[in-house]
Amino acid sequence: MEVTFFNSEIFKVILISGVIFAARICDVTLDTLRIIYVSRGLKILAASIGFFEVLIWLFAITQIFSNLSNPVYYISYASGFAMGNYIGILIEERMAIGTVVIRIITQKEAGELIDVLKNDGYGVTHVDAQGALGPVKIIFTIVKRKDIEHVLKLIRKGNPLAFFTIEDVRSVRKGVFPIVKTRKSRYI
Repeated sequence: MEVTFFNSEIFKVILISGVIFAARICDVTLDTLRIIYVSRGLKILAASIGFFEVLIWLFAITQIFSNLSNPVYYISYASGFAMGNYIGILIEERMAIGTVVIRIITQKEAGELIDVLKNDGYGVTHVDAQGALGPVKIIFTIVKRKDIEHVLKLIRKGNPLAFFTIEDVRSVRKGVFPIVKTRKSRYI
């Protein structure tokens, strides 16, 4: 009796390893997104994602427990976990859901930078403060995550030595946000 590749033990190991790897990528990608949505207060979306995440995880872990004797399956499981984290973060970055606060601290006169941000439609709050090396201006602006790179270009152009931090904002009520979806600033 002739044994074909598709009926062989090697094919079974490759197939089950691939299924475990793919399932783990899916469930960990969903887990990464779910955690991000929980931190942003998106309860219904997070719960929905969690439902499918657990279903996929149960499928993957069942394959592991059915084949405990083969270490290749463990490697597939761990590799899928790592890849799922990576893919989940990439997807979330592309979706860019939510808002952030950008805090800019500058020793240089900040009037021009403040005007540039305002003229581009961003709300700006600024205060005079005292830093370690003398007087500084602190500028706050809350922006959509998809606009971060645009605002950073404005900051780098207006004041390349400015110190800035970016923090997630859980919720926003009211505020000044640009209406135009795609903007080409005359300042960049």
